Amino acid sequence: MREIMLIPREIIENKIYILRGKKVILDSDLSSLYGVETKVLKRAVKRNIERFPDDFMFELNKEEMEILRCQFGTSSYGGRRYLSYAFTEQGVAMLSSVLNSKKAIRVNIQIIRTFYKLREMVVSNKELNKRIDDLERKYDKRFRVIFENIKLMIQEDAKPKAEIGFRERKR
Repeated sequence: MREIMLIPREIIENKIYILRGKKVILDSDLSSLYGVETKVLKRAVKRNIERFPDDFMFELNKEEMEILRCQFGTSSYGGRRYLSYAFTEQGVAMLSSVLNSKKAIRVNIQIIRTFYKLREMVVSNKELNKRIDDLERKYDKRFRVIFENIKLMIQEDAKPKAEIGFRERKR
């Protein structure tokens, strides 16, 4: 069975932030992805709060909210009256047991797959950086002469050259 994507992965990726050293999605972003009001999502979480330990979900403090408000360019009045919840990948997975709509479950699957893809990208970047560092250490001594000559050539090009050609004399 071929799965239909409800939401493009890029949209989900743009809703993932790093707060307190963790990748998280805010309650308001999750509720828009699920197609429910934020207060409905928060109410469902509060009814099942024992399913959401601190490493699954945490409430932002006032300073974090202010930083996000400045980042998003929203006003300090007329905005949210309550502090946002931030959900980690595990918290998003737990939301599927709290929100029972078919759309919420399908969107949850997409979000979890996006978190997984991001984790894969980070791992592959670390491996690539390690390989580059290894190559630099391995070839550094062999190519030092080449790099030194390139630097000398750059310095030579930077020196002012004697002017060549016809110049009209000033009288």
